[in-house]
Amino acid sequence: MGLFTSSLLEQVLTTTLYILETTTTVFNETFASDVIEGLSSTPKFLSSKYFYDEKGDAIFQQIMDMPSYYLTRSEYQIFDTHKQALLQLFGPNCTPFHLVEFGAGDGLKTKVLLKHFIDQKACFRYLPIDISENVLSLLTHDLEINFPTLEVEPLANDYFKALDILNQREQNERKVILFLGSNIGNFEHDQAIGFLQKMRQHLNPNDLLLIGFDLKKDPSVILEAYNDKEGVTASFNLNLLDRINKEFDGNFDTSKFRHNPTYNPLTGATKSYMVSTEDQVITLEKLGKSFHFEAWEAIDMEISQKYSLSTIQHLADKAGFEVTSNFFDKNNYFVDSVWSVK
Repeated sequence: MGLFTSSLLEQVLTTTLYILETTTTVFNETFASDVIEGLSSTPKFLSSKYFYDEKGDAIFQQIMDMPSYYLTRSEYQIFDTHKQALLQLFGPNCTPFHLVEFGAGDGLKTKVLLKHFIDQKACFRYLPIDISENVLSLLTHDLEINFPTLEVEPLANDYFKALDILNQREQNERKVILFLGSNIGNFEHDQAIGFLQKMRQHLNPNDLLLIGFDLKKDPSVILEAYNDKEGVTASFNLNLLDRINKEFDGNFDTSKFRHNPTYNPLTGATKSYMVSTEDQVITLEKLGKSFHFEAWEAIDMEISQKYSLSTIQHLADKAGFEVTSNFFDKNNYFVDSVWSVK
């Protein structure tokens, strides 16, 4: 490895510490304004990006272990099967590159690539980006133990702000962006195009994007992944209400809300709602706000879009990318699509 000087590593550590210290305040202010906006709207909504506090992270680990939740296993299988082909795309002949992961989480799937890249003496540094400081701290500690030679720079920040920091500091080396787990599916179609266009603006001609897409398939397979009989996914959604209670002194009673997931095979949209089972008023004391819920009124909690290959090609075209390669799992449930900058 040995790609980066000790002085540069010191700058990296200084920048990282500064980000970790300043992000919490900004994040809490953004969380508060987003909650007020969402619960004041008609229909009501909450952003799924706030699912991931310490408890939410732990619940999502349980979700990934559920037999019905095929997404993680499918992408893991893709990486395990195609890791050498991916390395040849990312950094052939030890071409240096930065492996930048959006929404790194626990790095379960990415570790398959990291181990292989290290074994093959690839010339790269790993930069996990996540808004959850808890997740980044756990991931960094785990990588230090299991991959002691790996150069890791965690960035607790918004994706594009983190890319700005990286672009200002280092402009010459290739960035390979990982946006895994079908996280792109958390956007509506127009929002996804806007997000990808913004991504394109932050990339250089030599950069690559690897993006995970959950493919359209038997509707019953999809719906079961978001409506498990054990109620783990329901608890994941309900935890956001608990988090709002904790951070803003709220009075959400989760026993008075029902988890309701749906799948539309025409549009490919899987959506999750929290439905109020009675007429009630929710008060957030720290924010000085109250919100009225009618009986059976819903909160739009999450979208998880499913895709066809033609839609994936359309997204790439609209955002200014070219599809370089597609890698599938054995069931064709999932695809990791590698895009180059047009």
